[in-house]
Order: sequence, then C-alpha cells, then structure tokens
Amino acid sequence: MAGNARTDSFTARMRRRLHRGRIALRKSGVDYFRGDGSDWIALAGLLLTVPVIAVVTVAVPVWCAPSTLVLPIVAGGLLLRPASLLGLYAAAAGALIVESVVLGPYTEGTGRVTPGVVLVVAACGLFGLLIAQFRARVGVPWRRGGTMLFDLRERIRVQSALPQLPQGWHHEMALRPAGGQSFSGDFVVAARTHGGRTLEVVLTDVSGKGMDAGSRALLLSGAFGGLLGSLPPHGFLTAANGYLLRQDWDEGFATSIHLVLDLDSGDYELLSAGHLPALQLHAGSGRWDEMSGEGPLLGVYDAAQFDPVKGSLRPGDVLMLFTDGLVEAPGRDLAEGIDRLTGEADRYVAGGFEGAAWHLIEAVAKDVNDDRALLLICREA
Repeated sequence: MAGNARTDSFTARMRRRLHRGRIALRKSGVDYFRGDGSDWIALAGLLLTVPVIAVVTVAVPVWCAPSTLVLPIVAGGLLLRPASLLGLYAAAAGALIVESVVLGPYTEGTGRVTPGVVLVVAACGLFGLLIAQFRARVGVPWRRGGTMLFDLRERIRVQSALPQLPQGWHHEMALRPAGGQSFSGDFVVAARTHGGRTLEVVLTDVSGKGMDAGSRALLLSGAFGGLLGSLPPHGFLTAANGYLLRQDWDEGFATSIHLVLDLDSGDYELLSAGHLPALQLHAGSGRWDEMSGEGPLLGVYDAAQFDPVKGSLRPGDVLMLFTDGLVEAPGRDLAEGIDRLTGEADRYVAGGFEGAAWHLIEAVAKDVNDDRALLLICREA
C-alpha cells in the first residue's frame, strides 16, 4: 500500500508538472504571437536552421547555395528583436566561414562562398536590423501590425454606423477614402439622445486625407463620440474646438457639421464649424435649399461661437450632409459642384433614396483624390 501511494504520488506530481509545462509553453506562444512575450522560441528555431543550411550547402552546394543563409536572416528581421537578431547574425557569419573553409576558394569552382554572396547576406542583415529597430521603436511587432490596422479600420467603421431610426425615417451613408485606401479623414459619429426622441449626427472632415488624416480621424471620432450626447447640443462644437486646440497639432484643424433632429416633429438645428452647407430637398416643390449655421473651423482659435440654423423635415423631405471631396475640384466653382450633386440626386426623388449615397459618390466624385463622405436622412412620405 505504501509503495502504491508513493507511485501514485509520483505519478500525480509528474502529471501536474507536465500540465504546468504545457500551460507555460502555450502562454509563451500566445504572448509571442500577440507581440507581448519573449522571442526565444523564434530565435531558437532560426539558430537551428543555420547549421542545417550550412551542412546541406557543404553536402550539395549546387542545390543549396551559400546565399541560402539569407532566408533565416530575412525571417529574423521580421520575427526577432534587435538584440536577438545580432546573435542570429553571428551564427550566420560563423556558418559562412565554415562553408568557405570546407568548400575551398571561390576561384576553384561554382557553388562556393564568393564576395558577392557575402555582400548579399550582409545587405539582407543590414535591412533586417533596420526593420527590427523601427519595429522596436514603434512598439508594434509585425505579427500584430496588420491586425492592429484592420482593427483600427473596423473601429472607425463601427463608430460611423448610424443608430436605427424609427418607422417613417430612413438614412443612407457612404464613406470613400482618397486613393482607395482603408483610412479616411472623414468620419461620422451619431447617437439617439433624450430617450431616443432626438437624433444627433456629427459629420467631420479632418485636414489632410487618406492615411495622413486617418490617425487623427480615429482619435477625434472616439473623442467626439464620447462628447456627443454628454453635452447640450449647443455645447458640442465648443467642446470639440477646445479638444482640438489642446492637441496642438501642426495640421490640426477640421470642419464639422452637427445635426440635431427631433424624430417626432421633424424639426432640426444645424450647427456648423466651417463646414459646407447641408442640402434639403422639399418634397412639395422639388427644390434643394442650402442650410448652414455659422462658425469657424475647429482647432483654429479659442472662444469660437457657433450659431445654429433651424429647419424642419416634412414627409418626403430629404436632408443631405457631405464633405468637400464631393463638390470641390481644382478650377471648378463650389456652386457648380453643388449643382452637379443635386442634379444627380434628383434622379432618386421619384424612386426613393435607398442605396443612393454610394451611387451619388460614384456619379459625382468617383476618381477624386480626396476623402468623400455623404449622409442622407429621409423622412418617408
């Protein structure tokens, strides 16, 4: 009995140790691929490939040239930290020396270590070290860089989603970054406030375009989303202006238009910070009217004042908010661009504006090298 107890105790201890070892190894692997853990696993794997490549090169140099050592070096530049990378480079240099001694002088035949091979391996090592140093400075490993950018893009998309509207209302929105990129300097934040009776929408155009403005747009969309609904409508642009001023960016201005719409009555207010006017379609007359409040650009000077303009959406009316990428073009007057936009929008009056936002951008600003955003809010007849 005592022997069985000792055996069971030893077996149980070994099982617990193996279980802890598996958990530690799994955690280390997960942390590594998240970019949070040590890179010893990758370093050990790459260090093992160096002598394997050297042995195969010595055995069959015609099929495995000495320059094959660039493969672990390139992989190390993507996987390892700079300090670990130097250890890999030392191993690769040692392998080149061994190959050179065993294979003999490069003047005696092919498949040997030539000065050109040494230069290629050294150049790849230099570029790999530069990439590793840049990655370490940024703090984003290559394994997570693409995922992070994808996540940032999705966050902007989610933040730009409009809340569901009650029966009798319809909205359409389309965002198109400059140059076909994934990040845009135009963004929308929206919320239903006052118990869902009021719709507040803010369309913002950050200075710059594409990737240059994408990071600022992400920061501002998060901040504006937090401010929206937390302040009285007339205080939103004032708070947003103060936020931009505190950032102290070299190119930190933005234009913005804030819509406050009563979903019960259709009455609304528009507050503008240097933004283009909104356009309202009156169903009765078929006429488009420009609606715009008065106010300076965001982030230009403190104590700015933003004066609203009031209007009302009747059944069949449409309100269109957009950014300058749809109507501005070199050598073309702004009024001409607005006329072209309303002319294209007239085609949807009879059949309804469902799916119209994307098609309007295609029609008036398909190949424009600027960020474009269009928002339609329709009160159904």
